[in-house]
Amino acid sequence: MKRTVRTAAVLSAAALVMAGCAGGGDDVQPSGRATAEGGAVVVVVGASPVPHAEILQFVQDELAADAGIELQIREFTDYVLPNTALAEGELDANYFQHLPYFEAQVEEQGFDFDHFEGVHIEPYGLYSESVDAVEDIPAGGTIGITNDPGNQARALDLLVDAGLITLAETDGDPTLLDIEENSKDLEFVETAPEQLVVSLQDVDAAIINGNFALEAGLNPAEDAIVLESGDDNPYANFLAVRSEDKENEAIVTLDELLHSDEVKAFIEERWPAGEVLPAF
Repeated sequence: MKRTVRTAAVLSAAALVMAGCAGGGDDVQPSGRATAEGGAVVVVVGASPVPHAEILQFVQDELAADAGIELQIREFTDYVLPNTALAEGELDANYFQHLPYFEAQVEEQGFDFDHFEGVHIEPYGLYSESVDAVEDIPAGGTIGITNDPGNQARALDLLVDAGLITLAETDGDPTLLDIEENSKDLEFVETAPEQLVVSLQDVDAAIINGNFALEAGLNPAEDAIVLESGDDNPYANFLAVRSEDKENEAIVTLDELLHSDEVKAFIEERWPAGEVLPAF
């Protein structure tokens, strides 16, 4: 069996895009230290642009005022800076990650974080610009895959479900080194998750996170040649906070709003094909 791993020298996008801020100025401090006009408590939340920031904007527009909070939504274009900003106190909470990624980051970086329950699921998909079906991926073909350990195991599981590889038994999350059978002699190209859409034209197929697929105009439910099931999916995205703020009243209120019937209906109406799924 031939198993080749080629690491793409792609730097993670370090740019932080601050957009969609609801009310107030950029100098507003995290909740508990600032109130908006009218007495609402400001909650500063970091989020991926799609779908997280859209969901938060719905909460701000439709639900927050009656609940006594005001959201400032700061958009991040990668998976590293939102946790750094949370740890450094620039944010009250962030909303972009699932449990396996969260746990890997807490262990690796030593973050003192906690989290609430899942809000939504973005099914992981395998995409291609050159083939329309898994069986058409050529022998010796290239597959783009994330270099993020918290998501690489998820990507490998998708390839197993697609019948492209098998994995050896492991004590922890599998990596590329745990591929046991690779009948098509596929070559795996590791790159930063936010770069996988860009690299899609250079590979036969790539496994792309749902939020980055949506931002690039891909519809996971329609464009993926293999799509992860939403049933019993352990990758629900949730609100993460510093442990000391887990019982902060304003943040608890935000999480309650994120789990409201109104938000569930918004997700189902905004993404009717199942490209984003409520997790509650």
